[in-house]
Amino acid sequence: MPGLVAVGSGVRVPGEVLIEVLRRLPPRAVAASAAVSRGWRDCARRVWRGAEELRLRASGVSTIGTLLPRCPALSRLVLRMESDVDATMLACLAFSCPNMQSLEISMADSAVNRMTGDELTRFISEKKCLAVLKVDRCSGLGFLNINSTSLSTLWLSDLSPLTKSVINCPNLSELSLIFSQQDNDSTDLISMMDSLGRSCSNLRKLHISSIHLCNEAVFALGSANLRGLCMLSLLLGKKITDAAVASIVRSFASLELLDLSGSCITDNGLGMISKAFPDTLTRLLLAMCPNITSCGVQVAAAQLPLLQLMDCGKSLCANVQPEAPRSYFGDLNGGIRFCSKLQITRKQQPTYQKLIIKHANLKKLSLWGCSAIDALYVNCPELNDLNLNSCTNLNPERLLLQCPSLKDVHVTGCRDMLIGAIRNQVLNEFAAAEPRMPCKRLADGSKRVQVPQFMLEQQFEDEKWCGESRRSQCAVHI
Repeated sequence: MPGLVAVGSGVRVPGEVLIEVLRRLPPRAVAASAAVSRGWRDCARRVWRGAEELRLRASGVSTIGTLLPRCPALSRLVLRMESDVDATMLACLAFSCPNMQSLEISMADSAVNRMTGDELTRFISEKKCLAVLKVDRCSGLGFLNINSTSLSTLWLSDLSPLTKSVINCPNLSELSLIFSQQDNDSTDLISMMDSLGRSCSNLRKLHISSIHLCNEAVFALGSANLRGLCMLSLLLGKKITDAAVASIVRSFASLELLDLSGSCITDNGLGMISKAFPDTLTRLLLAMCPNITSCGVQVAAAQLPLLQLMDCGKSLCANVQPEAPRSYFGDLNGGIRFCSKLQITRKQQPTYQKLIIKHANLKKLSLWGCSAIDALYVNCPELNDLNLNSCTNLNPERLLLQCPSLKDVHVTGCRDMLIGAIRNQVLNEFAAAEPRMPCKRLADGSKRVQVPQFMLEQQFEDEKWCGESRRSQCAVHI
């Protein structure tokens, strides 16, 4: 351990203190500190030797090849690549980090992932200790042939059509496959789902996103005998209907999370979900499901007592279509002639819906884009995050929020009168919960009352929940 190290102006500090400071700096700063003096270089070298986790933004293979050999204890690596990823990069990672257990690779906007299926297969087979692998923009793989006894988490995004998909990982507990939205995708999702029961029998979390998901793929998943599955997410499957929901409730008895966003299930499917998982389900996501109504949402909220998160964004929409052209009989030159009436530009009045949510445990509720809602009543004592972005037809006079724990309300795209009504109701809730306002004594001995201040942030998060807020006061985001 280095002794005292000079830090400037004749000041010296113990080496172990400087090492603790360097451990809290980004990798570039630690590398730059080695050029200060011999003492600093020794401290930086000890930081690299003891590093077990590294988050690095790399511009090329040379940066990784220079830095990673200095970290013999490295087991978790998070890479943000600003250049292309290819076989050379994978070989460098395999050689430099023999004990790697977790690897995450994300790509900058200008970077391209040129990794092929053969290269990924070879890399996984060589890394006997690898447990977590997350790779972004895997459009060039072509096929999957993954065999590993150590892999427990696998995330692959932006997948293009796969000619073959074999995942033989008996200890895999979490699988996420996100396919690019291509109409000509020929990936055999049915065979892939059917094989998961034989090759990944310990799977607990499954996330598949593809516009080609259908009932048959869900049926195959149900027959795979994945009894331990507790989180199921099947996104963008417009061909998924209530028949698939019936298969899900028959096959999986203890789901804690169910995400069927983008499907075509109806209120009947919501009813089946509510009856099947009252004792386990805590998160239900049904965004962009155009066939569900406010009645089905209310029933689901009432029959799922453990629910903590519900997302119905863009599901309850007011579809205003122009009136269809009509026909009539006209009289021309004494005869009867069939004529087509000009299209009427007047629009039909949309059917609005009211929504009543009363729940004891719900913490996050998302209704973004629900333009069909004109009346809303929310009575949730534990609710801390409410998303009303683009609820354009919500009537301020028909809004009632009884949520004393509310911290964040998102109202981007809402009318000014609605925003004002929300702020007034939240202020009243805050005043009722804390009737005694905090005071600050000034220098002259007087007291100034500190009133809650709303933070108005220009933030639009339609399809993502913001992180858990640490603020003690409620904020309205517009």
